[in-house]
Amino acid sequence: MSALKGLRVVELGQLLAGPFCGQLLGDMGAEVIKVEPPGAGDPMRVWGQGEEKVQWEVVARNKKSVSANLRIPEGQALVRQLIGKADILIENFKPGTMEKWGFSPEALLAEYPGLIIARMSGYGQTGPYSNRAGFGGIGEAMGGWRYIVGEPDRSPSRMGISIGDTLTATYGCMGVLAALHHRSMTGHGQVIDAALYESVLQVMEGLVPEYDHGGFIRERSGSILPGIAPSNVYICKDGEYMIGANKDSLWQRLAEAMGMPDLGTDPRYATHLARGHNQLELDELINAWTATLTVDEVDALMIAYSIPAGRVYRAPEMLEDPHFQAREAIIEVETERYGKLKMQGAFPKMSVTPSSVRSPAPSIVGQHNSEIYGGLLGMETAELDRLKAAGAI
Repeated sequence: MSALKGLRVVELGQLLAGPFCGQLLGDMGAEVIKVEPPGAGDPMRVWGQGEEKVQWEVVARNKKSVSANLRIPEGQALVRQLIGKADILIENFKPGTMEKWGFSPEALLAEYPGLIIARMSGYGQTGPYSNRAGFGGIGEAMGGWRYIVGEPDRSPSRMGISIGDTLTATYGCMGVLAALHHRSMTGHGQVIDAALYESVLQVMEGLVPEYDHGGFIRERSGSILPGIAPSNVYICKDGEYMIGANKDSLWQRLAEAMGMPDLGTDPRYATHLARGHNQLELDELINAWTATLTVDEVDALMIAYSIPAGRVYRAPEMLEDPHFQAREAIIEVETERYGKLKMQGAFPKMSVTPSSVRSPAPSIVGQHNSEIYGGLLGMETAELDRLKAAGAI
């Protein structure tokens, strides 16, 4: 049995923050009913890289799709019925949108006191910026992430994925799980207010107190974390390899693996602070060594000397790796549009109530209208036909 089996989620969000929160809850066993606008549906259906857009197959797995036009009263009334059957409501619209549609948390909690409402937005539901539009990249910029990512002599870089959105979704999911525990004791639901910029801010380590206490401002540092050495990607004869020996005992073992044991006690490198001061020359020294070896040869040495290290993977290497296979880190899902498709599994691993992918992403907008509206809400075919004719579904 899955951990959240028996719980029902209504997902009103679009693009990534809300839907990723729904994906996490769905992987843990919740029934997720995704509400999409009639017609094109969630824009995520056509997002992603490559010629064929398959990202939807990940973010919409374990979900049922219903269509509803939230901009007209008939659609709003229909979704309100759905919310009444749910334990959890997810949304990531611009603040004020839900209220405009008649779905204010105050009204919903007055009618459904056990409801848990997870709200994800750029700046949160309160404060002077709350009514501004916000995307993940904006949250990354305001939360401090973008400024410190990239090479020192260039403009800020992005990570290559929408980390601001997925971080916010993860905090939203965390809030839902905490709220479920509170509800189990009190019977009362609550609102989770997860802001993009705050979710990024939360993982910024000592960035704020370092400035507050000592006036220190973190800057872009490329592939290194200043003062943490050696910890970098090094060039081998046939590729790149990551080594993290940024601890005195680990550095001593790395020096031995390199055949230069005296470097382990050399005053320039023997301590954490010394290595930090001499970080660039230390990286050059290690690079000169790795350049004489293949990735396989360096890897074998790192394993033999028990040094944290690893290959720099792309998707092809992940699919071939026996550890990924043994832990089912990548699974194969039979999708409706693309047949068998490999994707990341459901994490974290749970010993008694494992998460899983139980159903593929719905290929059609409103694919489960009959099942949900007809079965869960008990609506007759004639009524569904009327709603369709009115543009509500």
